[in-house]
Amino acid sequence: MKIALITDGIYPYVMGGMQKHSYFLAKYLAKNKIKIDLYHYIAITKKDLPSPFSEEELEYIGLIEIDYPKPKKFPGHYLYERYEYSKRVLEVFLSRSMPDFVYAKGFAAWAMLKFKKKHDINVPIGVNFHGYEMFQKWPNFKTGMHLQILKPPVLYHIRKADKLFSYGGKISDIIKSKGQSSKIIEIPTGIGSNWLREPKELVVNDTIKFVFVGRSERRKGIEEINTVLYKIKDKFNFEFHFVGPIDESKQIQDSKITYHGPIYDADKLKDILDSMDVLVCPSYSEGMPNVIMEGMARGCAIIATDVGAVSEMVSETNGWLITGAIADEVKLAMNEALQMSTQALRMKKEESIKKVASYFTWEQVIKQTENKIVEITRNSESINNCL
Repeated sequence: MKIALITDGIYPYVMGGMQKHSYFLAKYLAKNKIKIDLYHYIAITKKDLPSPFSEEELEYIGLIEIDYPKPKKFPGHYLYERYEYSKRVLEVFLSRSMPDFVYAKGFAAWAMLKFKKKHDINVPIGVNFHGYEMFQKWPNFKTGMHLQILKPPVLYHIRKADKLFSYGGKISDIIKSKGQSSKIIEIPTGIGSNWLREPKELVVNDTIKFVFVGRSERRKGIEEINTVLYKIKDKFNFEFHFVGPIDESKQIQDSKITYHGPIYDADKLKDILDSMDVLVCPSYSEGMPNVIMEGMARGCAIIATDVGAVSEMVSETNGWLITGAIADEVKLAMNEALQMSTQALRMKKEESIKKVASYFTWEQVIKQTENKIVEITRNSESINNCL
């Protein structure tokens, strides 16, 4: 079987949750001896980076680099560039032998979906938009207006795709609300088993340590965290750590609060997470955040909003799932974490590791993915043979 994995970039050449997912998807499919045509682009500043794949993996991965269109400066330029990129993908795709299945990320197969009949592309095309943020709650009017223009092309993809990958939870609810429930393929994201920490290594700090990992994008909930910190920093003994590029204007100068800046080295991130007790992820919209998965794998209890597929990972057994006003409920959850017994918090931390080990390692996720794609391609072949 051969899969065309069509992406808008892979980690570490392009940074982002979707790009990291694409990288691991290709890596573990190759480990399972599935042949892949991997379409991606490399940012000009990353051209000199070595291949992130091993020689054994490259025996199954055909790397196809697509040049990204030169950025434009007009309203809606992002969509124009994505469509132009998809046209370049289609041109190369048509010059190669046909795969058995197309797994497309975001808008990368836009032109392929548009011209599928014209070019007699008879293989099934599955699309993964990850978070569908444009259909989730907006943190403010400005962000909402930016996301609003994405709705029509995303709806076009939803209608045209043969299958729609979903992480479950509210992501599946969004797809169902568009009348496309029959196309849903529910498969979670994954994490390498090398991320799993031994539960016996876990400790609960005498001074409880919280951590946020991410950037200061509005929808990530930095403002809400800051609101809570201003209210409780003089009432409790705790530490709060930020990992990621946080704007100086949003940093609080206090001895209890530490800003580590961006950390790209996995071992360094593991070391920081290992020293923490609770990871806080109060986003307004998400898919299935890698950061929560990483925090769970290293034994953090989780405070997170019930958005995207977060409810598939977080419950009262391993943390606090926020369903109401973000700042108010983050404050309540942090207060509870600070006042609960060491044993109770340790149980939440242990449960995080158990959940990842039971459901979310890439070895398990890839097997689910492979089985689903095999099932889809067999059904597609049967239909084509009957025509």
